[in-house]
Amino acid sequence: MLRLGEKQVLKCIKKVEFGVYLAEEGAWEDKVLLPVKQVPEGLAVGDELEVFLYRDSKDRIICTVNEPLITVGTPAILEVADVGRNGAFVSCGLERDILLPFKEQTYKVKKGDKVLVALYTDKSNRLCTTMKVYDYLKKESPYKKDDKVTGFVYDISDRFGVYVAVDEIYSGRIPPREYDERLSYGQIITARVSKLLPDGKMDLSMRKKAYKQMEDDVDLIVNLLIERGGFLGLHDKSSPEDIKKVTHLSKNAYKRAVGRLLKENKITIEETGIRLR
Repeated sequence: MLRLGEKQVLKCIKKVEFGVYLAEEGAWEDKVLLPVKQVPEGLAVGDELEVFLYRDSKDRIICTVNEPLITVGTPAILEVADVGRNGAFVSCGLERDILLPFKEQTYKVKKGDKVLVALYTDKSNRLCTTMKVYDYLKKESPYKKDDKVTGFVYDISDRFGVYVAVDEIYSGRIPPREYDERLSYGQIITARVSKLLPDGKMDLSMRKKAYKQMEDDVDLIVNLLIERGGFLGLHDKSSPEDIKKVTHLSKNAYKRAVGRLLKENKITIEETGIRLR
């Protein structure tokens, strides 16, 4: 059976002027063309060859010996080559770009964007890509707690946090309390594995371990105080949003840093904020 979007080892069954026909052993009627410019020198009838199957501009199943940037079932980061009426088109390393339908986009993309997508066949048996990659990511990674990992931000939820494809293929999530800076779609980040979940997924953190992070947070508050003439207009009743906007810290992290500074007698607390001694 010929499988679109996958690499298969097929046998050369016939040579013609415009290429060779390949097929699976014992399924000669289900053959596919390898264009003449793709045929390796010396390929003979009966030889086997690994090829990738896709559709050409006339919607015919065809194959290539070129290495695709993506195959069915395994996500990859691809570049948006163009945007048309039915969606965007992503470059996959082949002569023909692959459609990324509007309904499969998790945010609006433009030409030149790098997007994490998965490859699938639609109801018409055509290859398409989707940015809804959550179910395509692997749930068993080789990483352990506190390992440093690199990942691609593919989705953002105010409630659940930032979803990250670690190494482009493993499922990871940064809970809202575990990042301070504003993250964006398509960003490549470095994080720490904070928890390995029972289902094999990873919780990540962009913050250091508590005792190390505390030192950084304290230094941040002191520098902000110095920059602002010794006074910072944030207090116990300030909203988490206001605190994050000014300091990029959660309210709890801010209160812990202020508590440390107060204990070390480096600040005083006033009704409308904190002041450097």
